[in-house]
Amino acid sequence: MLTLNTIKKHPGATQKPKRRGRGQGSGLGATAGKGDKGQLARTGGHVRPGFEGGQMPLYRRIPKRGFKNPGRRTNAIVNLVDLEKLDASVKEISLETLKGTPLVKGRYDRLTVLGTGELKRAFTVKAHRVSASAQEKVKKAGGSVELIPIPGAQPREKKTKAAAPAKA
Repeated sequence: MLTLNTIKKHPGATQKPKRRGRGQGSGLGATAGKGDKGQLARTGGHVRPGFEGGQMPLYRRIPKRGFKNPGRRTNAIVNLVDLEKLDASVKEISLETLKGTPLVKGRYDRLTVLGTGELKRAFTVKAHRVSASAQEKVKKAGGSVELIPIPGAQPREKKTKAAAPAKA
């Protein structure tokens, strides 16, 4: 019977480590397999990744362009055509319900629904942004649209031109 105190490794599963620097008879004596002289033969002798011996390294030679904003937000964009492909059990469309489907793969912060295609079923759409055409088609199919406010965003005010003061 196999018990935890009788488990052994298969023959040949482990090997003894190479003992370097233990005399010429071991085959790894004298220089201990490090060759003759040079930086790599010394203790602590190594170069950092990307170092090219003093030559200007590749990561500094190639041009840098653009900027990756660490605070960026990603939008999952879904069209009405895609919503039609969902199974009949899905009645509510939100970022949480779509994360388990093939439509939204990966990490997204916001949901945008666009109006490409036709909608035959009624859905309750809860999204951060919904295009005007998508909103119209969802309501026409008997569904409803609920806009989720984007955190930290102030609503935009429409600018109106003030009348210029009359000169006397």
